[in-house]
Amino acid sequence: MRIVVSACLLGENCKYNGGNNYSEKVSRFIEGHEVVAVCPEVLGGLPIPREPSEIVNGKVCHKDGSSVDDEFRKGAQLAMKIVTDHRAELVILQSRSPSCGVNSIYDGSFSGKIIPGQGIFAELLKKAGIRFIDIEDL
Repeated sequence: MRIVVSACLLGENCKYNGGNNYSEKVSRFIEGHEVVAVCPEVLGGLPIPREPSEIVNGKVCHKDGSSVDDEFRKGAQLAMKIVTDHRAELVILQSRSPSCGVNSIYDGSFSGKIIPGQGIFAELLKKAGIRFIDIEDL
Protein backbone atom coordinates (compact mmCIF):
# COMPACT_ATOMS: atom_id res chain seq x y z
CA MET A 1 0.00 0.00 0.00
CA ARG A 2 1.15 3.56 -0.68
CA ILE A 3 0.86 5.70 2.44
CA VAL A 4 1.54 9.40 2.93
CA VAL A 5 2.38 10.30 6.53
CA SER A 6 2.78 13.60 8.36
CA ALA A 7 6.56 13.98 8.52
CA CYS A 8 6.47 14.86 12.23
CA LEU A 9 4.99 11.41 12.98
CA LEU A 10 8.05 9.84 11.36
CA GLY A 11 10.39 11.79 13.60
CA GLU A 12 11.21 14.73 11.32
CA ASN A 13 11.74 17.89 13.34
CA CYS A 14 9.27 19.99 11.37
CA LYS A 15 6.74 21.02 14.02
CA TYR A 16 6.21 24.69 14.76
CA ASN A 17 8.46 24.38 17.84
CA GLY A 18 11.23 22.55 15.98
CA GLY A 19 10.30 19.17 17.43
CA ASN A 20 8.40 16.15 16.18
CA ASN A 21 5.56 13.80 17.09
CA TYR A 22 7.41 10.53 16.44
CA SER A 23 5.06 7.58 16.78
CA GLU A 24 6.17 4.00 17.29
CA LYS A 25 2.59 2.99 16.42
CA VAL A 26 2.90 4.64 12.99
CA SER A 27 6.35 3.13 12.45
CA ARG A 28 5.01 -0.36 13.08
CA PHE A 29 1.90 0.23 10.92
CA ILE A 30 3.84 1.40 7.86
CA GLU A 31 6.35 -1.46 7.86
CA GLY A 32 6.43 -3.09 4.44
CA HIS A 33 4.53 -0.26 2.75
CA GLU A 34 5.64 2.46 0.35
CA VAL A 35 5.76 5.60 2.51
CA VAL A 36 6.11 9.27 1.63
CA ALA A 37 6.52 11.94 4.33
CA VAL A 38 4.93 15.38 3.95
CA CYS A 39 4.78 18.53 6.04
CA PRO A 40 2.34 20.95 4.42
CA GLU A 41 3.56 23.84 6.56
CA VAL A 42 7.17 23.44 5.43
CA LEU A 43 6.04 22.86 1.84
CA GLY A 44 4.21 26.18 2.07
CA GLY A 45 7.46 27.95 2.89
CA LEU A 46 7.15 28.31 6.65
CA PRO A 47 10.37 28.09 8.70
CA ILE A 48 11.30 25.68 11.48
CA PRO A 49 10.73 26.74 14.18
CA ARG A 50 7.81 29.10 13.56
CA GLU A 51 5.17 30.91 15.55
CA PRO A 52 2.19 28.75 16.54
CA SER A 53 -0.81 29.17 14.24
CA GLU A 54 -4.50 28.45 14.58
CA ILE A 55 -7.53 28.77 12.34
CA VAL A 56 -9.36 31.97 13.25
CA ASN A 57 -12.61 32.71 11.39
CA GLY A 58 -11.57 30.41 8.54
CA LYS A 59 -8.06 31.86 8.14
CA VAL A 60 -4.77 30.61 9.57
CA CYS A 61 -3.13 33.26 11.74
CA HIS A 62 -0.52 33.80 14.40
CA LYS A 63 -1.62 34.92 17.85
CA ASP A 64 -0.83 38.55 16.93
CA GLY A 65 -3.34 38.29 14.06
CA SER A 66 -0.78 38.19 11.25
CA SER A 67 -1.94 35.87 8.49
CA VAL A 68 -0.09 32.77 7.33
CA ASP A 69 -3.16 31.52 5.49
CA ASP A 70 -1.54 31.75 2.05
CA GLU A 71 1.42 29.64 3.18
CA PHE A 72 -0.85 27.02 4.76
CA ARG A 73 -3.03 26.79 1.65
CA LYS A 74 -0.04 26.65 -0.70
CA GLY A 75 1.51 23.90 1.43
CA ALA A 76 -1.76 21.95 1.50
CA GLN A 77 -1.98 22.13 -2.29
CA LEU A 78 1.62 20.94 -2.68
CA ALA A 79 1.04 18.12 -0.19
CA MET A 80 -2.10 17.18 -2.10
CA LYS A 81 -0.06 16.98 -5.32
CA ILE A 82 2.34 14.58 -3.59
CA VAL A 83 -0.60 12.43 -2.47
CA THR A 84 -2.08 12.29 -5.98
CA ASP A 85 1.27 11.89 -7.78
CA HIS A 86 2.07 8.88 -5.57
CA ARG A 87 -1.51 7.58 -5.84
CA ALA A 88 -1.57 7.21 -2.07
CA GLU A 89 -4.21 4.88 -0.72
CA LEU A 90 -4.04 6.25 2.81
CA VAL A 91 -2.84 9.42 4.54
CA ILE A 92 -1.98 9.39 8.25
CA LEU A 93 -2.14 12.76 9.99
CA GLN A 94 -1.86 14.37 13.43
CA SER A 95 -4.97 16.07 14.79
CA ARG A 96 -5.05 19.53 16.35
CA SER A 97 -2.80 20.94 13.62
CA PRO A 98 -4.21 23.76 11.47
CA SER A 99 -2.82 21.78 8.52
CA CYS A 100 -3.30 18.15 9.41
CA GLY A 101 -6.10 18.16 11.95
CA VAL A 102 -8.38 15.22 11.15
CA ASN A 103 -10.93 15.16 13.95
CA SER A 104 -9.96 18.22 15.97
CA ILE A 105 -8.17 21.55 15.81
CA TYR A 106 -7.41 24.32 18.28
CA ASP A 107 -10.30 26.76 18.56
CA GLY A 108 -8.47 29.87 17.36
CA SER A 109 -8.22 31.51 20.78
CA PHE A 110 -4.63 30.33 21.42
CA SER A 111 -5.81 29.10 24.81
CA GLY A 112 -5.18 25.39 24.15
CA LYS A 113 -8.90 24.63 23.76
CA ILE A 114 -9.59 21.87 21.22
CA ILE A 115 -12.75 21.72 19.12
CA PRO A 116 -14.06 19.36 16.44
CA GLY A 117 -12.75 20.41 13.04
CA GLN A 118 -10.25 19.80 10.29
CA GLY A 119 -7.07 21.48 9.16
CA ILE A 120 -6.52 22.92 5.68
CA PHE A 121 -4.77 19.81 4.24
CA ALA A 122 -7.29 17.42 5.82
CA GLU A 123 -10.15 19.41 4.26
CA LEU A 124 -8.56 19.06 0.81
CA LEU A 125 -8.19 15.31 1.29
CA LYS A 126 -11.83 15.04 2.34
CA LYS A 127 -13.05 17.03 -0.68
CA ALA A 128 -10.97 14.82 -2.99
CA GLY A 129 -12.34 11.63 -1.43
CA ILE A 130 -8.89 10.43 -0.36
CA ARG A 131 -8.82 8.16 2.69
CA PHE A 132 -7.14 9.80 5.66
CA ILE A 133 -7.00 8.96 9.33
CA ASP A 134 -5.77 10.42 12.58
CA ILE A 135 -2.89 8.65 14.28
CA GLU A 136 -5.25 8.02 17.21
CA ASP A 137 -7.44 5.94 14.90
CA LEU A 138 -4.67 3.47 14.00
